[in-house]
Amino acid sequence: MQKLYANEFKARMKAGEKMSAAWSQTGSSVTAEILAQAGYEMIVVDCEHAPIDPPQLLPIVQAVSGYDCMIMARAPWNDLVAIKRMLDTGLQGIHIPYVNNVEETVRAIRACKYPPQGNRGIAGSPRAAGFGANRGQYLQRVNDEVLVMVALETPEAVANLDAMLDCEGLDGLFIGPMDLSTTLGYFGSPGHPEVQKVIRAVEEKVKAHGKLLATVAGNPAAAKELYDRGYSYVIFDSDVTTLRKVACDHVDEYKKLMGK
Repeated sequence: MQKLYANEFKARMKAGEKMSAAWSQTGSSVTAEILAQAGYEMIVVDCEHAPIDPPQLLPIVQAVSGYDCMIMARAPWNDLVAIKRMLDTGLQGIHIPYVNNVEETVRAIRACKYPPQGNRGIAGSPRAAGFGANRGQYLQRVNDEVLVMVALETPEAVANLDAMLDCEGLDGLFIGPMDLSTTLGYFGSPGHPEVQKVIRAVEEKVKAHGKLLATVAGNPAAAKELYDRGYSYVIFDSDVTTLRKVACDHVDEYKKLMGK
């Protein structure tokens, strides 16, 4: 009997639950599994800034799938072919960067959905459809179950936000604070008062449209402030940055102990 395909994590966020999230950026299924084992509720594989293509993505998805953890990924770009290959690995959600207007939003949504709602190519053999064993349930339900998030990172997107949020099939918005601050003219300064003013206005519009809201934070305490402001998930960890921090802390401790 085919297993009913459902994305319980998307349903939980739509119901108001908050999710902890971490980047997977090393390209390693081992570090991704460690993050999932630690208890993160969502792992987001970074295929935009990390050297991760579908052959590296697939084992990461497999490693995380054994845990009570949502597996999604950031696409390298708003590209139909790239998104199709990524979703075929079995991702439960997709994050599409640098989306600026209604046309680009519709393109992103359609890339994530089978016809008639989209133009994602159909195949029953990939892992997402159980290598052919669960293709009926998957093909029939995935248009509703896959989480579609677009990233707001430019003044153009801010200006077009209301129309973008009205696009059918869009689940939510990811605010990219580093890119947004830079394109607003405050290079790499998301904490600048003018940038924060824009971010607060974006937050209110997203919530008014009933969409999910997501972003990044430097630590759990900063994430808590964002959750309190209405964010559904916040990425506040990464296998890359955590490994570096722990390694640096241990080396510093070693040097102090050894008088080096």
